[in-house]
This record gives sequence, structure tokens and C-alpha cells, in this order.
Amino acid sequence: MKKYNIIHALIFCMLALASCKDDFLQEKRDLTGINEQVFEQPVTAQAYVDYIYFMFQPDNNGQPFIHDQTGVRGQFTDMYTKTTEEMAGETDINRLWGAIAINQNHALQYFGERVQGTGTQNNTWTRLRQINLFLDEIDKHGLTPEITNPLKGQVLFWRAYQYFELLKLYGGVPIVLTAQSPYLGEGNNPNALPRNSSSETLEQIIKDLDDAQTMLPDAWPSNGWGRITKGAAAAYKGRVLLTWASPLFNRTDDMQRWERAYVANMEAKEMLEVAGKSLFKQGNLATGQAWENMWFVQSNNPEAVIVYNYNNLTSDLTRRNNGHEQAARPREILGGGSISPTKQMVDAFPMKDGKMMGDPTSAYTYDEKKFYKNRDPRFYKTFAYNGSLWPYSGNPNYRTWTYSWFSTAARANTLEPDRYTETNPNSSGIYLRKATNPAANNANGNFALSTTDYMEMRFAEVVLNLAEAAIGTNRLAEGLEGIKQIRERAGIENQDGAYGLSGAMASRDQMFAAVLHERQIEFAYEGKRFWDLRRWMLFDNYPGVNTLARLGMKPLNGTRRTGYWIYVKKADGTPHVGTTNPLVVTGTGAPVIDRQPAAYPAGISNQDEYLDYLYDNHFVVKERDNLDPTNNNWKFTWYDEYYFFGIHQNILTSSPHLQQTKGWPALTGNTDFDPLR
Repeated sequence: MKKYNIIHALIFCMLALASCKDDFLQEKRDLTGINEQVFEQPVTAQAYVDYIYFMFQPDNNGQPFIHDQTGVRGQFTDMYTKTTEEMAGETDINRLWGAIAINQNHALQYFGERVQGTGTQNNTWTRLRQINLFLDEIDKHGLTPEITNPLKGQVLFWRAYQYFELLKLYGGVPIVLTAQSPYLGEGNNPNALPRNSSSETLEQIIKDLDDAQTMLPDAWPSNGWGRITKGAAAAYKGRVLLTWASPLFNRTDDMQRWERAYVANMEAKEMLEVAGKSLFKQGNLATGQAWENMWFVQSNNPEAVIVYNYNNLTSDLTRRNNGHEQAARPREILGGGSISPTKQMVDAFPMKDGKMMGDPTSAYTYDEKKFYKNRDPRFYKTFAYNGSLWPYSGNPNYRTWTYSWFSTAARANTLEPDRYTETNPNSSGIYLRKATNPAANNANGNFALSTTDYMEMRFAEVVLNLAEAAIGTNRLAEGLEGIKQIRERAGIENQDGAYGLSGAMASRDQMFAAVLHERQIEFAYEGKRFWDLRRWMLFDNYPGVNTLARLGMKPLNGTRRTGYWIYVKKADGTPHVGTTNPLVVTGTGAPVIDRQPAAYPAGISNQDEYLDYLYDNHFVVKERDNLDPTNNNWKFTWYDEYYFFGIHQNILTSSPHLQQTKGWPALTGNTDFDPLR
């Protein structure tokens, strides 16, 4: 059982605030609902900081791997994941609109609502107000710097985090560094602040992260697992400056920005290594076991740089279960079965020598019929495909079967199956296995009591951030070494001396393409892909930037995400038609063939070899194109205005002093805010 002081201190804070509210109203000055006594005791001051952590992180049963904070009140959705090739489905920012309009949902309301009254809604400016209130008050009430500095360091980190979330969506935003009063009207309102430039917003983020580093420890005691460290603040600074150097903000390819990102990421990597951080390598590298094991070490994990804690408790007050396990597992074994990876992501993974499928220099020939053969070891730990082993505590030999067949001969003529081995299958014919625990238990809560922590930043990202920045500064060999470190840990064979990347150093742009592809694989379904596509402007051929052409990539705009139908054919090659599962023994035998026989055919000695036999003789693999909407020839639609989102009409109506983002409509015609300034 896992317990965390962050959760328990938060509960203590709630109780403390409630118990002394009346005295506070009579005897203390107004801190807008926060008792001044909170800042007088170390335990309540710490609890306040823990509440700030809570405001930024997914709630109990959240799905941090595919969900991001996109809503106006701290809601977490899969909108960004579905606006990539990782998952299909229509979102407000991947569908066709009649026109760009500020009263539509594609004008993201993450910018936030104005702070009003004593409300504690978890939105952007409420979070910033709670942070600023702490920073305004913590040094005024007698606590020593030994107590306050680590607390302030954590809070400064979260302020930087919040401002970076705003910066990467909108460009510059109003910089507010003191707690604003929620009671002031619009007339002569000091809260009525215009947007600061993007560069000013960036520099404030960097200042907060630099200040945080001076106050934070290299590491916390074991009961502080999950708290922000000095190295975490440094690594986050590296992420921020890498984004600032990327084409989204850096249209002229300013080399000084790349150099600044390189220096910051090098400092972060060295700082983290001194603190004991490294790529996780506990387990067999060649099979991907070490790569998979990193998710299930819950403390002292060298891979974890920024980590969100989860536990397996059931009390409403203390419960914080990770919902990923339940969502990913098939419904057949009491999972949610709600995550459906795409064929496009399956195809993104290389062969096990690091070469892409179809590459004539690869030692392995790609077989579309047996798409799972000889792939990058991470492939088998990221996906569960038809016939693959996917253990859990109740059945360590459990295999995932996702094949299908046809109910009638007429249906068989369509080649679109309508009968499935699963009663309620997922939509793509392949499951997300990543970060699901082979020891997970479905007997108590249907996989719901998962303790798997979510690493918001892994050491692997620090390595690849540094590699990308090195490439940006023309340190190509150094950039290649970073990618090779990731591939070596992943278990890729090193047949060409470069883990499949021997031809990647021909140019700076080829190296950029290589590092972005590595990020796509290494961080698949970890909430990173949307931001990489956007900061590199890879959704379409953006005029004047042309990163797709530079990097030799294809646009996502105008495409459809697809999945798999794997249907059963009989020995004569015709599709199986009927109501009975054709590969399961019922009575005297299976209608076509037993999928897990007691005795194998001649020349076959195990189930994995027999699976190949089934794919060769009884499975037909067909691309499935009904994951995205099928009405009106739906295609993924990206608008260039999304590279910097506009401010929604609701916000402009209540805050007319704000400038609208260039290229977006405005209520007063004030559309002159340039996010590149």
C-alpha cells in the first residue's frame, strides 16, 4: 500500500482551514478565504504547497498518459492526443469549421476565467492567484528561511509551469506576480493588465525556474517522493528553452536560441546525474524488459525527473488511483478497453535493428501480414496485438485475441467483419499495453486500484532535449550520441554501429528528423506528441517555414487515422462465415482451427511459432478505416491559427483590455498581438 505525505498534508490543511475560519474572520486581515495562520506553522504551510500540486495534477482515476489539462476549470481530456496520429476521433481542433471564430470551442478557453469572489474553481488564474498569495505571505509570519525556501522553490516551479502552459498555447500573456483581489470592478482596475510579449513571458518563466533552483534540494527524503527537485526545475527550464528555439517561436532559426537551449539542457543533465538520475536499465535490455520495468519502480527511480504520485487506497479522502491500467485493459478481463492506438503509430516503430520497415539496408524484411515480427523491442511493450501475450496477476499467460469474422456471406463480400472474439472490443483492433503492469490485479476494482506513477518528465526526455539542442547548434555527432543512448537502452540491435542511424548525419535537418522520430516512439502515449508536432509546425506545409519539406515528413492535415481488421479465413482461403468463434474449440473441435492447441503441427514447438502459422494460414490483415468519423468524407483538418490560439469571446467580453492574437477575430478589432514578439 502506498501513502504520500502530499495527500495527507492536503487533508490536514483542509481541516485546519475549516476549523479556524470563524476566528480568522474576526481577528485576521482578509486574505480572501485563506487563514493567515496557515503561514505561521510549517505543517500547514507545507499543506498549502501540496494543495498547489493537487491543482495541477490529474484527479483520482485520471488517465495521465493520454489526457492533458485542456478545460477552463482544470479538466483533463484526451483532446490533444486525438489531435495527433496516436489516437483517432474528432476533436474541436482537428475537424472542419465554417470559419475561425472566437465564440467556438477552437478558441481554447484554457486561457482561463477572471478570478471572481471567493470561488476556488481550479482554473488558470485561480491557480496563479493561490501561488502568488503564498509567495506574498510566506515570509511575513515568522517561519525561518530553512523552512520557507524549499516551499517557495516548489511554488515558483509551479508558477513557471503554469505560465509555460499558457505561453506555448497563446504566446505572451499578462504577467501577474502578486495575488490579485477578486473584488475590484473594471473601472480603474489594477487587475486589468494587457498581454506581455512572448519574450517577456519567457524570461519570467526562466527567472522563476532559476530562483527555484537556488531554493530546492538535489533530492528529498523518501517521504518526499514526487516533490520538485533542483534538477527537475533545471530540466523543465531545458524543455522551455527548447520550445523557444523550435520553429513555432523561432521562425528565423536564431542560433543563439539553440545555444541557450543547449546550455540549459546540458546543465540539467549534469545536475541530475550528480543527483543519481539516469536511464532506467534494471532488466533485460534486448527484450525491452528494462524499458517496461521503469514504470513500476515507485520510489528512487533514476528515470523519474518530474513524477505524479498514485496510491491503491479506497478512501474518498485519500484515494488517488491511476486510471490508466483500467482504461487500457480489454473489457473481456474487466478493463475499460477505451484506448485504441492507430495503425499509423504501429507503422512508426522501426525494425529491431533500428531501420524503418522497407529500408533495403535493414537486416529484416518487413511482412505486412506479420506486422509484429522483428520490431523494436519497445513495440512489444507499447502495443498488445492479436495473439500477443499480455499478462496480469490473474493470468500470467493471458493472450489478447482481437480477430473477427463475418455473420453472413453478404457481409463477407464487404470485407468488413461484424463478429468479434471479444464481446465488446476496442475500436482499432490493437490495444495500448504501455505502462500496464504485468502484476496488475483485476479481482479488486477491475484494475482500478493502480499505483503506477506517471513520469511527466523522464530522464530520457532530458537526454533527447539535449540531443535536439545539440543538433540545433550543429553539434551533430553529439546529438547522434544522445539518440543512440536511448536506442541502446530500448534494446535495439547495433548492427551498423549507430543503432540503425548510420545514415542520419548527412545533414542537420536529417538529424532533426531522427530525434523527432525517436521522441515519437520513446514517448508514445505520454502526452508529448501534440506538443512536438506543434512546436515544429508539422501539421501542414506552413508557408515560409516548410519544416515538413525540410525534415522529409508528411502532413497530418488531410489524413485519416486507421486501425486493423484481422479476420479469419478457412483452409481454402475463403473468409469464415458463421456465428461461432472459428478458433475456439466448442464440443468436438474449432470450426476452423484451435488458436491454442494441445499439440502443435509438425515443425512448430511453441505458441509464438504457432501464432506465425495462424497469421500465414488463417488470418487476413486489413486496414480498418472507421476509427475517424465516416460521415461526409471526414478528414483531419488543421488550421494555421492553431499554432497560436486566440482568446475566446467569453474572456474578451469580461476583459476588454486584452489584445487578441494576430490572425484571430476580436470584439473591438484589437487583433494586433504578435506572439512572435
